[in-house]
Amino acid sequence: MTPPPVAPPSRDAPQHPPDWPGHPAIESHQQRNLFLLAVHQIVFRLGWIFKTESVIMPAFLDQVAGAGWIRGCLPALSRLGQGIPPLFAANRVRAMRRKKRALAPLALLMGLPFLALSLTCFLDVGQKRAWTLALFLVLYFAFFVFYGLYLVSFGTVQGKLIRPTRRGYLILLSTFWGAIPATLVAIWLMPDWLNPSDPKWASVFAFVGVCFFLSGLIAFWFFEPGDDAAERPTQEPGSVADTLRVLRADANLRRLVLVAVLAGSGLMVIPHYQAWAGEQLGLSGVHLMLWVVTQNVAVAVFSLFIGPLADRRGYRFVLRPLIFGSAVAPAFAILLTRLPGDVGGGLFWLVYVPLGVTPLVPRALLNYALEICSPDAHPRYQSIVSLSLAVPFVLSPGIGGLGDAVGFECVFVGTIVLVLLSGWMTFRLDEPRRRLPADEAPAAGVETPE
Repeated sequence: MTPPPVAPPSRDAPQHPPDWPGHPAIESHQQRNLFLLAVHQIVFRLGWIFKTESVIMPAFLDQVAGAGWIRGCLPALSRLGQGIPPLFAANRVRAMRRKKRALAPLALLMGLPFLALSLTCFLDVGQKRAWTLALFLVLYFAFFVFYGLYLVSFGTVQGKLIRPTRRGYLILLSTFWGAIPATLVAIWLMPDWLNPSDPKWASVFAFVGVCFFLSGLIAFWFFEPGDDAAERPTQEPGSVADTLRVLRADANLRRLVLVAVLAGSGLMVIPHYQAWAGEQLGLSGVHLMLWVVTQNVAVAVFSLFIGPLADRRGYRFVLRPLIFGSAVAPAFAILLTRLPGDVGGGLFWLVYVPLGVTPLVPRALLNYALEICSPDAHPRYQSIVSLSLAVPFVLSPGIGGLGDAVGFECVFVGTIVLVLLSGWMTFRLDEPRRRLPADEAPAAGVETPE
């Protein structure tokens, strides 16, 4: 069947699809790597559910210091840690013959801050509130520095080992099948560990640290042939200069940066939902577990559709429902607090259903970035998108203070407007699947991107 004619790519867009595989042995080991990457992410996710930025970490911080501007430091620290260090590490990751040698140690290192937090809580030094707060914020930032470097490494490893039209399947495997054990473990352990009268934060953080450590060990088992010397960069331009050069050369990347910056505003308010529910509806305690489980199940259900859809239609297509869906959570938060009596409190868990798309938004943005550049540019493009997501979070402490001063309803309304604008901007992104060669295209009978 003759494919429909398509417009040529813009002059500034890369004139090639990603070259895959870069080594002949990768194709024959793709199933093994797909399985191990999924298991790695499942174990990783098992730990992550006990440190969710939407519920667990803000709840712990509220026990130490409940001010909105301090709570607002969480998204600022997380995105700055994820955004800035990768910018300077991208060239080093690109120069490594085996990228898993960055990925695995970084996953191991991500467990250390939480093991330190666990020891702190176990020794009961939390009586020194200021000291505990300072230590928590330092360790929290350190974790996200490691996590930002991990994301660049993971994206690069994924781009090297997994075919572009199978990366959505990896999302489905790791997210859906990861949600099942994560949900069961949460239901089993969280009611006791998050008991408001006697929370066991030492156990929570120890569990997180151990899961991250185990996920790092799994990463050493990926099959990854070393890059040939000719494939590796012969020179390393300055990180900032290199980033500016790439942005000047690629108009589509500049549009993607704007989409990411605007979408980041929807992620910025996530820690405030549980505080808003406590202030307006008096919810806490057992509701924390319900919200965590709800969001985790929602992510799993959405991944059942988003993963296959991304493989069939491309990541530009799936970014639209993901980003527009991100605007539903703040709208629900406003609506439910206006309902009479206990109705709003009984239904507030619904806010965490659309929040299930929020972990998929950065992943879709990063996977889209993998498809608009050549493999040697993967680390640079990943770092640029990560930094773009971090930009709005510089204002996060101020947003928390503004919410304390005038109420979070105004903050949520502003978030809705910015997220909708981000969704509108996705219609201006190029579709890289139009430039995929025949052996990279979706299977026959599968829809092609618009």
